[in-house]
Amino acid sequence: MSAADLTPSEAARWAARAGLPLPQDRHVEVAATAEHIHSVVSVLRELDFGDTPPSAAYRAGGEQHDAAV
Repeated sequence: MSAADLTPSEAARWAARAGLPLPQDRHVEVAATAEHIHSVVSVLRELDFGDTPPSAAYRAGGEQHDAAV
């Protein structure tokens, strides 16, 4: 199921399944928020990070410091 298909009642069911029961008046907002998050994440999934080194390789300021002092 995609977030676009997420109805307020389904949002409530999934939240309850995760141990987060929602009051009735929050179902619509949670479904809308889940849909928004899904749309943002789907854009990020389309990005090509093939030549990007892992974050552990990043050095702030471009300097390498000796860890042993």
